[in-house]
Amino acid sequence: MHRNPIRPWRNIDRRKSRRIYVGAVPVGGGAPISVQTMTNTPTTDVKATIDQVNACAAAGADIVRISVPDEASSQALQKIVPEVSVPIVADIHFHYKRGIEAAEAGVACLRINPGNIGDEQRVKEVIKAARDHGCSMRIGVNAGSLEKHLLETYGEPCPDAMVESGLGHIRILEDNDFLNFKISMKASDVFMTVAAYHMLAEQTKAPFHLGITEAGGFVGGTVKSAIGLGNLLWAGLGDTMRVSLSADPVKEVKIGFEILKSLGLRHRGVNIISCPSCARQGFDVIKTVETLERRLEHIKTPMSLSIIGCVVNGPGEALMTDVGFTGGGAGAGMVYLAGQQSHKMSNDQMVDHIVEQVEKRAEELETAHTMAGHVAG
Repeated sequence: MHRNPIRPWRNIDRRKSRRIYVGAVPVGGGAPISVQTMTNTPTTDVKATIDQVNACAAAGADIVRISVPDEASSQALQKIVPEVSVPIVADIHFHYKRGIEAAEAGVACLRINPGNIGDEQRVKEVIKAARDHGCSMRIGVNAGSLEKHLLETYGEPCPDAMVESGLGHIRILEDNDFLNFKISMKASDVFMTVAAYHMLAEQTKAPFHLGITEAGGFVGGTVKSAIGLGNLLWAGLGDTMRVSLSADPVKEVKIGFEILKSLGLRHRGVNIISCPSCARQGFDVIKTVETLERRLEHIKTPMSLSIIGCVVNGPGEALMTDVGFTGGGAGAGMVYLAGQQSHKMSNDQMVDHIVEQVEKRAEELETAHTMAGHVAG
């Protein structure tokens, strides 16, 4: 929300990590937390993959990961990378040569899994390819694919085993003077994930990629991710993140931004504040919000909109938002602009009117931002 100053009790003291770059996107070192997702199309279907990457980018994705399971997929990257507007991370498992091929194809980052990439010599070859082609790397530790010797030592996946796996791989990269990397500690268990990140934070300055892996379907996975990622972000951990859902990747991006918006860590688009509705509502709140979410997707300017069904909380919420509508009686409600009561509007015309007011306010905010930039420059 633009209109309210940040209160001291809302500040999050972010962990100080090393700055790296994934293509042109800064990660760590105080940079904005980037939102990632991953394609689920066959990588060899070049058109479908390009279309999905671009759809995710339009939804706000800063970085998109693409799986590279075979040589045909790494060859497809040569056609995909030039046709998309966001940096591509190549997801590499089992075959280290796929990492080398992906680097040659122009990806911005290589994601390798310590549990299945192979011995240290193979990792060194991937490091060389990353250095030669200007790629960053991500060490992707996953509780479901830890190294055999760690499972034998610890008996089962646990935070200690995950951290030991990550530190072992960090050592290989650092011993080869390669510091352009980030690291993730993912598990499907929220407690295990959170504990692993906290433990690792005490032992490295590498930027963190956050995620709850195999989180589940849209509803369950969203809840689990919000709890796990929200916990870590609130503690100041995290430099880039992905919400992993068995759903459309575009939805992952949207949920990622909603998590960041809820903590005041990033702002993009319209933040709709709405009531759950009850018998006091002066209009159909649920249907109205659903319609507005769809019709306001094109707005990228950070701003706030309150849609409240009655006068219990409506006027108070509207005072804190850029545009507001509070339900009243006789088939009409009150419109608020910039926190001030403005005029009445009939319920049957409210949606079109609110869209018009939001678009106007977004234009005003963009103009003010541009003018401020000129003055600062």
